Amino acid sequence: MSAEESFKKLGLNLPPAPKPLGVYKPCLIDGKYLYLSGHGTVQDDGSLIMGRIGMDMDVEEGKLAARQVGLAMLSTVRENLGSLNKVKRVIKVLGMVNCVADFEKHPYVINGVSELFASVWGEENGIGVRSAVGFGSLPDNIPVEVEAVFELH
Repeated sequence: MSAEESFKKLGLNLPPAPKPLGVYKPCLIDGKYLYLSGHGTVQDDGSLIMGRIGMDMDVEEGKLAARQVGLAMLSTVRENLGSLNKVKRVIKVLGMVNCVADFEKHPYVINGVSELFASVWGEENGIGVRSAVGFGSLPDNIPVEVEAVFELH
């Protein structure tokens, strides 16, 4: 099953691809690699999910926010490449979690994006190397930011 077919089967919507809020490119292709800048929690209506995990939201809400970041990333891929099928595999994911100082479940939160990618590209190609780290704040008080590197066909 292709990535586009897998995504359609999930029954999820893609939010609008986020526009840069600073001096950077949302994505860059270098040879056979696609680099995505950090993406936030853009929802279908263009608004952001906001809040700090452990204070304003719980770990499950954080995981759903991470999945929403993954959807924003898929939107950027589709807008810039024309199709999710042009991605061969996920190479690396860096997940940043806006959380209280004693929060310890960063990997669980970032599973929200990792599980989405595995559903789209399959476990063999949708799971790459990953880091999940906590931060004292993120832009606009979003709960999760993720950047990634993909290999292209």
